[in-house]
Amino acid sequence: MEDTSILAAFNNIYVAIFTLFCFKLFIKICLALLTQFYIVQGNRKEAARIAEEIYGITPGSWADRSPLHEAAFHGRLFSLKTLIAQGFNLNITTIDRVSPLHEACLGGHVACAKVLLENGANVNSVTVEGITPLYNACCSGSAACVNVLLEYGAHSQPECQLPSPVHEATKRGHRECMEILLANGVNIDHEVPHLGTPLYLACTCQKTDCVKKLLELGANVDLGRLQDTPLHAAARKTSTKIVDLLIDYGADVKCRNVEGKRPVELAAPNSMVERALLQREGPAALTQLCRLCIRKHLGRSRLHKVSRLELPGRLKEFLLYRIC
Repeated sequence: MEDTSILAAFNNIYVAIFTLFCFKLFIKICLALLTQFYIVQGNRKEAARIAEEIYGITPGSWADRSPLHEAAFHGRLFSLKTLIAQGFNLNITTIDRVSPLHEACLGGHVACAKVLLENGANVNSVTVEGITPLYNACCSGSAACVNVLLEYGAHSQPECQLPSPVHEATKRGHRECMEILLANGVNIDHEVPHLGTPLYLACTCQKTDCVKKLLELGANVDLGRLQDTPLHAAARKTSTKIVDLLIDYGADVKCRNVEGKRPVELAAPNSMVERALLQREGPAALTQLCRLCIRKHLGRSRLHKVSRLELPGRLKEFLLYRIC
């Protein structure tokens, strides 16, 4: 008998909790509908006041993660538009200075990012760690977000002390993002003290596609991190393809780093990379030297014009590394 009464008491508690939950949900739905009504009527002030009741924060004030952050990060476009219409501050930030635009770009949600920018979001806002929305777009690999941000005035190459978007894109192997940034004026040989140049970083992270594209675009094959060249970085890894690419584009196999070591001395003993480096230590072929000399005299800014030169097609293909 006593057990039955205890069970009944627990059931009553569960019913009460469920009833309270349903009631609160009903109130929120009613307030949301009322907010929409005021928006349609043009009374945004009253809509914002009701929004404060729903979400428990004041529009424009600080919040750790506001509804705008949540909507932007999860790509909830309708919710984002509704919150903007309610009068929420687009540039509201968390304690780490993360804005809704940062979240939209990190999630790769280009539609949300565009809505935020169209309504006045700060395209160059910076977190306490120096992260910009453009950096987050490169982190997520969203080329569409990168294009939209640049269209709205994002700095393609931020101040030297801030994290570099092009290095982030390269490190993660997001070649399209990297190419967009380079096409928008980023220095292809920009060296970050702890990361080196984009080419050096691509070799360190073994991103073959990025290595190939950077070399095609004219990156300095011997510029890495301090006295460590991209070939030194590649020698420490396992990709013979990257080693061959670097040497084909003129990397100095005998260059010594700050420790006085050549790339071959950094390769794992008896590895494929060591064998590849030993095979290429001799003098380069005359055709290879001619190709490097012609490309050097053309200069990085004119390499894309090679295909328009009045030369035999096979020779143009050779200069562009499309044939050996």
